[in-house]
Amino acid sequence: MDTSGAQEYDRMQELKAFDETKAGVKGLIDAELQKLPKIFVRPAEELAKDLNHKRAQIEVPVIDLGGMEKADRRQQIVEEVRLASETWGFFQVVNHGIPLNVLDEMIDGIQKFNEQDVQEKKKYYTRDNTRRVRFISNHDLFRSTTANWRDTLTISFSDPNQSDPKEIPGSCREAAVEYSKHVEKLGNILFEIFSVALGLDPGHLRNMDCSKGHRLHGHYYPACPEPELTLGIPKHTDAGFLTILLQNQSGLQIFFQNQWVDVQPIPGGLVINIGDLLQLVSNGKFRSNNHRVLADHLGPRISVACFFSGPLGMENISYGPIKELISEENPPLYKEVLLSDYVMKFLTSSLDENNLLNYFKA
Repeated sequence: MDTSGAQEYDRMQELKAFDETKAGVKGLIDAELQKLPKIFVRPAEELAKDLNHKRAQIEVPVIDLGGMEKADRRQQIVEEVRLASETWGFFQVVNHGIPLNVLDEMIDGIQKFNEQDVQEKKKYYTRDNTRRVRFISNHDLFRSTTANWRDTLTISFSDPNQSDPKEIPGSCREAAVEYSKHVEKLGNILFEIFSVALGLDPGHLRNMDCSKGHRLHGHYYPACPEPELTLGIPKHTDAGFLTILLQNQSGLQIFFQNQWVDVQPIPGGLVINIGDLLQLVSNGKFRSNNHRVLADHLGPRISVACFFSGPLGMENISYGPIKELISEENPPLYKEVLLSDYVMKFLTSSLDENNLLNYFKA
């Protein structure tokens, strides 16, 4: 008797039952869950493979952005960013210009949203990607191998026509609007630095609309009863051009030189990482690197990822390797790709699938 269909059916039922609560992972904790439901437990072979990977004692580069108005200091910062982007695809920044109270209030706002009355949260629960504000647990819940231990509030600042602050939950409205302004400014500074690091004019990437619009993803990872069996976010690369991450607790890991490296939060610091589309337009010069988030007995871990993914509403815009970076010795590694096709591929894949860039190699 073939039981695979029955097992699959049971899993789908469990996924649907979890989704229909609209309470997310936090709802399981509120129900005083002691053991993980099967949908969250990673396959045995995956857990075994993890044991073979060493955890490195090396540190992700930390770059001080202070003093950029001085030409020699700016040149030094560009060089540090270039090196980190080519090797790690990740670095942390300090003295980035965003006040500490703005960072703290953003973390606090996400915590308040997740820890308010569940009926209030449910008003925002949706799998409709077109909604400006949406609360969800696992955007790829029905496509991934394993459900992950996190809930997410997404707020889009990509469409100027969708700019009514009243759409944003009151628990984090002021904090999100204020943080959005600051993080957009920092994003534009970073795109200038990236442009110069690639040997281009400072405004090159901005003129390509790489910094046009952004989305905040406020992730909430409650304390987990069996953290060794699951993950907060599985191994993946980021889909857009650039991610700026604010985090209040350790858990983020980068896969570097065949080992997992812990990214410890720095007070007032932000984690910066290269996305797939920046790897594509830089013709592989900058790296979009694999990373993940562990589950933990301690919690909640709260992070706010700001994704710069380009002008998502523009159907006909396409991206390929920047022509100034192409030569006979350095031919294009990737095809020209419609942004809408790339986004569709991301939305119909699971996070734990292989790197999306593989689909767009030349």
